[in-house]
Amino acid sequence: MPVLHSSTFSVSIKGVVLDSRRRVLLLKNERDEWELPGGRIEIGESPEECVIREFAEETQWKITAGPVLDTWMYYIDAAERHVFIATYGCYPVSDVEPVLSHEHKEIGLFARSEVGGLYMPDGYKRSISAWFERAS
Repeated sequence: MPVLHSSTFSVSIKGVVLDSRRRVLLLKNERDEWELPGGRIEIGESPEECVIREFAEETQWKITAGPVLDTWMYYIDAAERHVFIATYGCYPVSDVEPVLSHEHKEIGLFARSEVGGLYMPDGYKRSISAWFERAS
C-alpha cells in the first residue's frame, strides 16, 4: 500500500442494510467496484445523519442508523488519495425497491453467498459479514 504523505484525507460514512429477504444493498461506482451506500460527511453533521442522508440521495431508501461495524483506511489508486471509512449497520424503514441515482452505474441486492465473489474492497466485505452475523 502507498505511504500516506499527507495528514489530510476524506471521511466517508457507509451503511450496510439488509432487506426483508436478507439481501445487502450495493452500488457500482465509476471504478466498477461494488460499494456500500454512503459518502462524505458534511460539516456540522453527525455520522448517523450522514449515512441516513446519503442513503436517501443514492437509493431513495429511508433507514435508521445502528451500531458502528468497522473503520478502516482505503487508498483509491485512480484518485491517488486516502479515505477514512466508517461503516454502520442500518435498518430499513420500509421495504420498497431501491432507485439508482446519477452517482452510480448500477444497483443490486445480493445474498450473503454472493458477496464474496463481487469486486469490492475487503473492508466492505468485512462490514457486510459482520452485519449478517449480528442481524441473524
